[in-house]
Amino acid sequence: MVELSVALLTGCQDRSYAFGLAMVLSSMGIQVDIIGNDRVDSPEFHMTPNLSFFDLGGIRQYEARFSKKSVQLLAYYARLLRYVASAQPKLLHILWNSKLEYFDRTLFMVYCKLLGKRIVLTVHNVNRGKRDATDSWLNRLTLRIQYGLADHIFVHTAKMREELAEDFGVAAEAITKIPFPLNIAVPHTSLNSSEAKRRLGIQPADKTVLFFGRIAPYKGLECLLEAFQTLLPVHPDYRLIVAGEPMPGYDVYMSKVRDLIHKPGVNPQIVDRLEFIPDEDTELYFKAADVVVLPYKDIFQSGVLFLGYSFGLPAIAANVGSFQEDIIEAATGFLYRPGDVSSLAFTIEKFFKSELYKELSTRRAEIRDQAKTRHSWETVGELTRTRYERLSA
Repeated sequence: MVELSVALLTGCQDRSYAFGLAMVLSSMGIQVDIIGNDRVDSPEFHMTPNLSFFDLGGIRQYEARFSKKSVQLLAYYARLLRYVASAQPKLLHILWNSKLEYFDRTLFMVYCKLLGKRIVLTVHNVNRGKRDATDSWLNRLTLRIQYGLADHIFVHTAKMREELAEDFGVAAEAITKIPFPLNIAVPHTSLNSSEAKRRLGIQPADKTVLFFGRIAPYKGLECLLEAFQTLLPVHPDYRLIVAGEPMPGYDVYMSKVRDLIHKPGVNPQIVDRLEFIPDEDTELYFKAADVVVLPYKDIFQSGVLFLGYSFGLPAIAANVGSFQEDIIEAATGFLYRPGDVSSLAFTIEKFFKSELYKELSTRRAEIRDQAKTRHSWETVGELTRTRYERLSA
C-alpha cells in the first residue's frame, strides 16, 4: 500500500467538515496536515496521531480597520505560499478556497501545479454566483480554470456532477460522488427535549419549528416567516426558532426579515438568535425543535439537513436540489413546492398531524441510525483514500 500524506486546505472555514475528514483519514493511517486558523482549530488536532495543525493566522478582528485586515490577509497568504513550497505532502486537498477567491482559483492553482503538487477539490457549490444571482463571465472563467487544473473533484450529488460536466467541461472520470457526511464536531450531551425547550422559554407541549444556519436570500427565510404568520391564528401553540448568523452584504434583505420577526402578534411566538451559533450551543436548538424547516430557493445539498438527522430531527424542505433524494416522505420528513407560502404552511400542519410527529420520541432513533448508515464518515474516508492512492501511485 502507498504511504499517504495529504494537506487539507480549509480556507479557514467549515470546521465541522475539516474535523470529520481529518479524523477519519488519520484513523486510516494517513498523515494529515490541516491548514487553517483558530476558526477551524480543535483540541483533537493536537493530540491525535497522524495529525498536524498549522495556524496561518488571517483576519482576526473583522471589526478592525481595512488597512489592518489587509495586512493580516497578506500575511496569511505569504504563510500559505511558503507552506505549499516546503510541505512534505505532495497531495493538496482543497476543502474551501480562502478569502481571495479569484486568486485561489487561478494563480494559486498554477503555483501549486508548478511545484509538482496533485490537487483534489471538494466542491460544495459548483457555481455559487449562479445560485446567488451574482454570476459573471469572470466568475465562470475562474471556476473553469480551477476545475480544469484540479486532478480530481469530489461532489455530493448527481446534479453537481452533471453541472460540472455540462457547464465547465469536467470529464466524468475526474469526478467522484461521495455522501454528504454527518457533522461529528457538534457535541451530543444528555440534554433532552423538554429541558432544551425550557432553556429557550418554550413550553414542553409547544409545537416547535426550527430554522438554523447562516441567513441569506437564497435560503428563503422570509417564506417561512410568512407561512408561520398565517398559521398562528389557528395554531397558537406553534413556536418558531430562528438561529443563525446573517451573511454580510444583504442589509436590505435582513431588514425585511427583522420586520417579519418583530411583527406584532408574531414576535412573542418566535425565538430569534440572529448571531453566530458556536458548536457547543448547537444541540440546544436541535433538541428544542420538533422539526427543522429548509425553505431554500436554490441549493444542491444542505449540511443543516444532515445536522438535523444526526439529532434524529425530521425535516420539511422545499423540493429543490437533492432534497427529494435525501428526505423520505413521512419517514424522515416532507417536501413542499418551492417559494409557495401556502404549500409550506399546509406542510407544517401536515407534519404536526402526522404519525411521524406523534411518534417522534421513537422515530428520532430511527432517523439517527438511518443517517449514520447512509452518510458515514467511514464511507467518505474509504472513497477519499482510494482516490488519494490512485493519484499518488
